[in-house]
Amino acid sequence: MGRDGRALRVLVVDDEELARRVLREFLAEHGDVTVVGECANGFEAVKAVAELSPDLLLLDVRMPKLDGFEVLELLEHPVAVVFVTAYDDQALRAFDVHAVDYVLKPVSPERLAEALGRARARIVPDSPPAALPLGALAAAAREPGEYAERVLVRDGPKVHVIPVDRLDYVEAQDDYIGLRSGGKTYLKQQTLAEIEAALDPARFVRIHRSYVLNVDRLAKIELYAKDSRAAILTDGSRLPLSRAGYQKLKGML
Repeated sequence: MGRDGRALRVLVVDDEELARRVLREFLAEHGDVTVVGECANGFEAVKAVAELSPDLLLLDVRMPKLDGFEVLELLEHPVAVVFVTAYDDQALRAFDVHAVDYVLKPVSPERLAEALGRARARIVPDSPPAALPLGALAAAAREPGEYAERVLVRDGPKVHVIPVDRLDYVEAQDDYIGLRSGGKTYLKQQTLAEIEAALDPARFVRIHRSYVLNVDRLAKIELYAKDSRAAILTDGSRLPLSRAGYQKLKGML
């Protein structure tokens, strides 16, 4: 059973209709499971989790628009997840984000039943799954040595997808970061250190304790007082430049 002795509320997310149908058929054999919905892509999944509050996601990894790890990153509240996928190369990263199980396609009724058993054991009444730092989820979505190609920002029901080559700079703002792109600032609850680790160091550099700069946006470095410098961007923005940041920039230019 799920939380509070209720039936286990399951949301099925897979871009293939046949895969969703198979899962629904297998789940129907379990009297203590209720399928609360199904989604064909990651954007639908993020919305459905907010509206339906499932106990468990049966989540594909590789989907168009958003992959399974990106879906988890955008959820406002953590939820137990079983990854269901045709690829075995994501298993270690799935468990890095505390997935209940990792089930390979083609799925058998027995293997799905095993995963459901693990989910029931994991889901404790009145105790939602522990939230992971967003940086951990984002890092798990990438191959080792890879860097982010886009940054996802949830804004109420909307999801903004910002390609990193359109990112001007990132600013620390209390418990958030401000991502500057196209003349707009998008707030995301993440640390500057986490986003810095996700970005390619050949393109992005920490120029100050509060700023990470896209080097392609740098127009010039301006000395405005003794040993005090500012980074002037191509759009005219001025960012403070620490001594360490100046040395880093000098090494890249």
